[in-house]
Amino acid sequence: MALDVTSSALALEGLGPTITVGEILVEIMATTIGKGFLEAQPLIGPFPSGAPAIFIDQVAKLGAKAGIIASVGNDDFGQLNVERLRADGADVSAIAVSQEYPTGSAFVRYAADGSRDFVYNIARSAAGKIKLTEAAKALIGRAGHLHVMGSALSIPAVWPIIEYALHTVKQRRGTVSLDPNMRKELAAGEETGRQFAALIAAADLLLPSGEELFVARPAASESEAVGKLLASGVAEIVVKRGQHGSALYTKNGHIERPAFTVEEVDPTGAGDCFGATYLTCRRLGHSAEKALDYANAAGARNVTRLGPMEGTSTFEELDQFIAATKRK
Repeated sequence: MALDVTSSALALEGLGPTITVGEILVEIMATTIGKGFLEAQPLIGPFPSGAPAIFIDQVAKLGAKAGIIASVGNDDFGQLNVERLRADGADVSAIAVSQEYPTGSAFVRYAADGSRDFVYNIARSAAGKIKLTEAAKALIGRAGHLHVMGSALSIPAVWPIIEYALHTVKQRRGTVSLDPNMRKELAAGEETGRQFAALIAAADLLLPSGEELFVARPAASESEAVGKLLASGVAEIVVKRGQHGSALYTKNGHIERPAFTVEEVDPTGAGDCFGATYLTCRRLGHSAEKALDYANAAGARNVTRLGPMEGTSTFEELDQFIAATKRK
């Protein structure tokens, strides 16, 4: 069924900023191809990173109001991240600076088949010590939309903040989006599973990639999973298919849009940029088709840059990219 949607179930930009909660990291990459970090090798970085941080940076780069609740260390890595977010227009007032713990980190190495090996320091870093501060409450109190990354649920201290934000944002008639961004094993944990189910129940927009759709709703097929989620109250489901484009499902039908043909340099952050762009376009009043095209472009342009946040884009840059790049 064709879908012609201009209006969206998502709260418009005028209600308040899009906010998110979770980890801010630095990413340091191996410059060699191989498995793991069991031998000395040249590295490049640090790059600003962390899925929620990449997401909110992309929202801000598009000129929309955006803020993040997070924690970094009182070190160069923390300053690198905060200054990047501030320079790109994000509200950094709710980023706490820890005097005790270092900024979180992720060391990454790519294998020949394109898979990645990570060595993380999150739980025992400033990223794992996030708190519901007065600055965080103030940011939540003026928010129009809450976006949650499923990966943030791996940090125990995050859930009380998300719960507070869910209640507050919904009370303001704001909306909620969820990028599952989570392995089945994590979602299967009793407490995390309960939290994940609560987020699905509250979500107005769901942004899964591949198998994440079935983490959100177990089913025998994509159409069955989508049908169950729409029946449960999710208004818009956008399935990210990478090099195969994307699709939007609503109760009124669905549309699919093709991907762009690019040379991939670094895939980290592409899904975050996609989700941020789709959400922002919808909050700004763009049609579903235009939002998907911009989102596909944002994800594609991001993978052409080394570093997860180096390819975040302005609307002007996306317009130039769309005009100059072939679709698949």
